[in-house]
Amino acid sequence: MTARKFPHLAFVDLETTGGSATEDRITEVGIIEVDDDGVREWSSLVNPGITIPPFIQSLTGISDEMVADAPPFEAVADEVAARLADRVFIAHNARFDYGFLRNEFRRIGRDFRPQVLCTVRLSRKLFPGFARHNLDTLAERHKLHVTERHRALGDAQLIWQFWQRIHEEHTIETIDEVVGKLISQPTIPARLDALQIDQMPGSHGVYLFYGENDLPLYIGKANNLRRRVLSHFSGDHMSSKEQRLSQQIERVAWIETSGELGALLQEAALVKALRPVYNQKLRDNEEVCSWRLTMRKGRLVPVLTTTDDLFFGIDPSMYGVYSSTRKANDAIRAIADANGLCHLLLGLEKSRGGKVCFASQVGKCPGACAGKESIDAHNARVLAALESSRLQPWPFKGPIAIRENETFHVVDCWSYLGAARTGEETEMLLQKGRHPFDRDVYQIVRKWLKKPGVQVVDL
Repeated sequence: MTARKFPHLAFVDLETTGGSATEDRITEVGIIEVDDDGVREWSSLVNPGITIPPFIQSLTGISDEMVADAPPFEAVADEVAARLADRVFIAHNARFDYGFLRNEFRRIGRDFRPQVLCTVRLSRKLFPGFARHNLDTLAERHKLHVTERHRALGDAQLIWQFWQRIHEEHTIETIDEVVGKLISQPTIPARLDALQIDQMPGSHGVYLFYGENDLPLYIGKANNLRRRVLSHFSGDHMSSKEQRLSQQIERVAWIETSGELGALLQEAALVKALRPVYNQKLRDNEEVCSWRLTMRKGRLVPVLTTTDDLFFGIDPSMYGVYSSTRKANDAIRAIADANGLCHLLLGLEKSRGGKVCFASQVGKCPGACAGKESIDAHNARVLAALESSRLQPWPFKGPIAIRENETFHVVDCWSYLGAARTGEETEMLLQKGRHPFDRDVYQIVRKWLKKPGVQVVDL
């Protein structure tokens, strides 16, 4: 019995010497092929080339003596590949079985990338009311016939029975839809080893894509590293940028962090340090600048300040953070136009022998430069217009540590000093002193401090 959209299936189970696909080896393979021609079963012991731990021997019943004369994997590789070719690879906790087979094929220089369906995930989707979905639970819940538990063919038979049972409880249309969603896996770039993706954790962190000559291509953050990296290669949603990126990726690396804040701060730091080709937003920080309101002859005038002023967030008269003087000037002009402020009084337009500003001439300025509006009233409107972009002064007396799980992120006047886990590490960070102002750190930390429940420690 097969779903209509997926007529060629292979129910697979492996026995191994342990749980690591890179260090342990396969001791037995069991495959059940199901298609329009019927059902065919096949299994073989495999000589792993290493000793089977006593615990595994007692669990599976497969001993070193039993596999001593069995063929090594390379001797059965053609048989396994032929039985799995062009079929949906179905296994319970499929990432385990798929990872071991892919690693074995990789050792002999062959690729292995089937469509994979995990029956743990399938059971969760079809029976969401149940908490447990391991194979023993499925066998009991669905009254499956157990032959040889923890032997490859016996467990493959349980998975095949589960497949038949779900067709008794759900329509083919429902199963086709769920299966289609579960096996619609992204296409891994040809140059990238899929095992690298398989080994990625599902935790917070930062991932790094590298290209030819180990050139950094892109750095991103993630709440789930493996899922986020795979999302880059989803054909249905891949942008032209991601298509170009996908063609160049040769290696992926990652750094796990304590949580979301750690990932945000790590990403910002790495992008500036490595300057990846495909990152733009977080790269440019050298020309970061801001407007400071200064009183001149009774009127408020914005004066452009840059990192040369060593701004550390302690001046309450600073407004906006911009990546270039051009963007800063464009922004202040847009604010002036939107609020009917006088370009002449703001110093954005040169005085022309006592003439009023151009905006006043066309009726877009109340005429402070012509005496139609008082300077005090204009100053008040300047403050009101800029208030939404005013930089927040550092709200603490000194440096702080923001706790995230077991990590403390040390920040001083919007300058991120680093992450620490002990008092000694914290003290070392404080001794290094502040870094130059970083607009990305400012935006990240300011937003984070507004979240409820944030734990802050004064240092």
